[in-house]
Amino acid sequence: MIRHNAFTHLIFPLMLEALQQWTAKVSIVPAWAATYDTSDAQGDLIAGFTVGVMLIPQGMAHAVIGGLPPIYGLYAALVPLLAYVFFARSRHMSIGSSAVEMVVVAAGIGAIAQAGTAEYITLAILLTLMVGAIQLGMGLGRLGFVASLLSRPVIAGLTFGAAIIIGFSQFDELLGIDLSQTQFVYTLLYEAAQRLGDIHVLSLAIGAGSVVLLVALPYVKPVLPPALVVVALGTLAGWLFTLEELGVRVIGDIPVGLPRPEVPALSLSDMQGLLSAALALSLVQFMKNVSIGRIFAARHGYTVDPNQILISTGVANIAGSFFRSPPVGGSFSRTAVNEQSGGRTPAANLVAAGVIALTLLFLTPLFYYLPMPVLAAIILVAGFSLIDIGELYDLLQTSRRDGYIALFTAACVLLLGIQEGILLGIVATVLDVLYRISRPNMVELGHVPGTRAYRDIERFSEAHTIAGLLVLRVDASFSFANAEHFKDFILEKSKSKDREVRAVVIDGTSINAVDTTAAKTLWSVVESLEERGIELYFTGLIAPVRKVIIRAGLYDELGRSHFYLDPHQAIIHLLRTWDAEDDGDRLDHYRDEVLEAEEPRRPDAA
Repeated sequence: MIRHNAFTHLIFPLMLEALQQWTAKVSIVPAWAATYDTSDAQGDLIAGFTVGVMLIPQGMAHAVIGGLPPIYGLYAALVPLLAYVFFARSRHMSIGSSAVEMVVVAAGIGAIAQAGTAEYITLAILLTLMVGAIQLGMGLGRLGFVASLLSRPVIAGLTFGAAIIIGFSQFDELLGIDLSQTQFVYTLLYEAAQRLGDIHVLSLAIGAGSVVLLVALPYVKPVLPPALVVVALGTLAGWLFTLEELGVRVIGDIPVGLPRPEVPALSLSDMQGLLSAALALSLVQFMKNVSIGRIFAARHGYTVDPNQILISTGVANIAGSFFRSPPVGGSFSRTAVNEQSGGRTPAANLVAAGVIALTLLFLTPLFYYLPMPVLAAIILVAGFSLIDIGELYDLLQTSRRDGYIALFTAACVLLLGIQEGILLGIVATVLDVLYRISRPNMVELGHVPGTRAYRDIERFSEAHTIAGLLVLRVDASFSFANAEHFKDFILEKSKSKDREVRAVVIDGTSINAVDTTAAKTLWSVVESLEERGIELYFTGLIAPVRKVIIRAGLYDELGRSHFYLDPHQAIIHLLRTWDAEDDGDRLDHYRDEVLEAEEPRRPDAA
């Protein structure tokens, strides 16, 4: 074990020094605070109160999802919100616990400790500190670009799989029976099927009734959030009918008062065991937070910095870990409620934290009689509401590859686990990107009669090939990943049995980079073509690409006459040269059209 003073004298000073270096360049005072006025305060007061009331049942439910006592969901809505406000740049984002993140927490810690135990709680707090440190480090290191690792398909697949896990994880409380604490749905279904005779009918009735109310209440548009209405009714019923004595599980005693500051217990072995969960959770939170921030920033005409989002969330998690908070991040639903209720600045989080503080100080004894099936129903409905079939359909319609990656990620999450699903989803995305890079779009171009334009002969029926010429276009960077494919494509096309190829012209306008491997491969292409008596020409190369070509010696080897601004210039040069060599014997009438296009017959011909 690492003693607390090791953290005090070693780790904390390093974190403080990093923050001081950052604050020396960037003001800690948020931009929104400089123009804060009474209208902002009024909107934030109403929105913060609304979100705070919403956080009470949500926070307790999310804690249960994460394998923690309900009180820890309220802890997550207190100090982290207070710390977040001072570093936030998103005016509308509401932070706290969320269902998907708590599933990751349960999956990461569940493999090490039993849910609900003191060891489990200690690990959850340590995980919060690790997540915060990772996020803060990434933000200070300007690593916001890593958000691209979690693509839209991976997030969609993760959300879909996690939503199903969240819903089925509450079967034990809904049915009133004991089931394994596992993230694997098939295990839960199998065990539930084996114990159908042990179902507690009253618990099932309470849970089912709560689900019906949660689904129906939004259509009535109650003043209070539906979840809070159901919690109030369930608690009242639990007290009036002494449901605990009838075999219905209730929340029981909840500690009264604010969480006391406490340094998280640090253990190298525990940190190693939680590292993969911390990394996965950091990325999931970051990607979600960036998405939330950008959506609401676009609606209200301001911008957000991904690195600043990392810093603000990291600080919130680090501060929360000293006050017994599980990991926190942005919430789509609460952010939407915050905006719709009139929230103007991050100060709304202060008001929400105030509501939670009052609840912890005075109201927690009221939740003693809250039936667990009611809380399970809230989690079930919230979980299944995350299932977005439309998102998966849209991905499949827009890009089948992205749709398949989303489905693959969802399947891995359900069959192998949350962390494994995230990792495999990222791997699938990277492999897809590498495949696309290694197999770029390469097409043969033909001349469009009456113009100087050259288009894909498979897509433009009016585009025609020119005898003796092979015109190719590569729509990608030319690198080690696709060099051999590029070489094979050129050599294969130049071997056409249907026509004699005397020169290959490469339209390089879409090539934005060339590395040393690709340059070496080009030498091989030049040599192979020369053996067949075929010349190679380049057109439209941008400056960085030309520099590599020159430094590689290809420019000197081929000569200046083999490089042109566009394909038309190169082809005009070749046709005139061949005409002179062949005594004007042109091979087909398309060559006449190309030469005539040197002097356009109409203004738009160029």
